[in-house]
Amino acid sequence: MYLLQRIPTGCKIIDEILGGGISIGGVGLIYGEAETGKTTLAMQCAVNCARKKFKTLYMDSDGSFSARRLSNVAREYFEKVVQLIVLAKPDNLGEQTLVIDRLADYVTKDFKLIIIDTVTSLYSAKVAEFPEKTFELNRELSRQMACLAEFAKTQKVALLTTSQVRAVFNRGYAGVEPVATRVLKFWADTIIAMKPTENPRIIKAVLEKNPKKRKPLTCYLEIGETGIRDYSRP
Repeated sequence: MYLLQRIPTGCKIIDEILGGGISIGGVGLIYGEAETGKTTLAMQCAVNCARKKFKTLYMDSDGSFSARRLSNVAREYFEKVVQLIVLAKPDNLGEQTLVIDRLADYVTKDFKLIIIDTVTSLYSAKVAEFPEKTFELNRELSRQMACLAEFAKTQKVALLTTSQVRAVFNRGYAGVEPVATRVLKFWADTIIAMKPTENPRIIKAVLEKNPKKRKPLTCYLEIGETGIRDYSRP
């Protein structure tokens, strides 16, 4: 059987730095503001996994999955791709917990990718509803990430998570970071920050962390009808 080592993102510069894409057994994190291409980039990974004839478990935790968008990204491969993506749509953090705790029931040997988009969405909703339980909920999110990372490593699948961001202010500096940033960044060995530019079709991508421990890389990506690709400045 063909031995898959990495799942390509479809962005040449990022894939070159990562040695071919998100590593099997590794944990990837894509974070950024709304409309910065997080879901599209995750879908590209699912499509590329399917094109290599392996399945993806795609957990849509914030309702952002769109069959039309998948069709645009997959193009002529859509009919084959859609058969290799198993979609889970938890409505609350409890349901997300249930899916994660029962991964072995869903993810068999023909799976090579697990996507959770967005891993912090239902967590954030629960925190907003019960702020007094923030510590307890943060601990549960950390447990979920630990379970996912261990499953990815032992079962030889790639794990890709996306996250919302929150504003941070530190000594006069204003910026954004992932929700539950300490938890997510601790478990991720690949971190890609997606940042908007003045042009809504152009995204600044910062590869903040990678398994090869190379210095952070900044590149520009273009969002189009068929997905995200490298952008070359004119």
